[in-house]
Amino acid sequence: MPENLPVLYSFRRCPYAMRARMALHTSATVLEHREIELKNKPAAMLAASPKGTVPVLVLPDGRVIDESLDIMHWALAEQDPMHWWPTADREPAALASIAQNDGPFKQALDRYKYPHRFGLRKGTAARDAGAGFLRSLESYLQDQAFLGGASWGLVDAALAPFVRQFAHTDATWFAQQPWPRLAQWLADFEASDLFAAIMHKHPVWVAGLAAPANSASPCAPEA
Repeated sequence: MPENLPVLYSFRRCPYAMRARMALHTSATVLEHREIELKNKPAAMLAASPKGTVPVLVLPDGRVIDESLDIMHWALAEQDPMHWWPTADREPAALASIAQNDGPFKQALDRYKYPHRFGLRKGTAARDAGAGFLRSLESYLQDQAFLGGASWGLVDAALAPFVRQFAHTDATWFAQQPWPRLAQWLADFEASDLFAAIMHKHPVWVAGLAAPANSASPCAPEA
């Protein structure tokens, strides 16, 4: 395996890690992927980022980026062939949508999906709270093909893993909602080459064993 590659600590189903992997993939970043177990986090990852959450990107110069949006920014600043990062006039609205997703919507999602962790009997109220955000996304998609505008972009990649998790918490309920454009947007994402690429199953990384380098060539599934 080539030396001096960025190292990504990731967990396949984590929505934060998913969106980081999408940006790394579309930027064609060649890296060493280290898949972890959340119940058995490797010492090397904790040494790099003691907070113990994924994703964590360790750069060859020793810098550590351990926030998913910061990883997306770094990757797309290196190379953005699909023009994901919004133009200056659209950037404030894009970042505001991501902040809404990462704040109130994520809080509602957690309580909807895991109500007992928060002392709730059921997650219906949280589901209804999160639905307000999804209604706003449906409204955006009435006027444009993607959340980022005319083409898939930063907002789409940043939000899709979380909308997917919300939708799959109760797929029957989600399918009954009056959100046809949002449902189609999500279905298209799940059927995309991009999704197939970033959801490739990696074996759990074990220190001392060689891990494969991954070339994140845009929109091409990994072998």
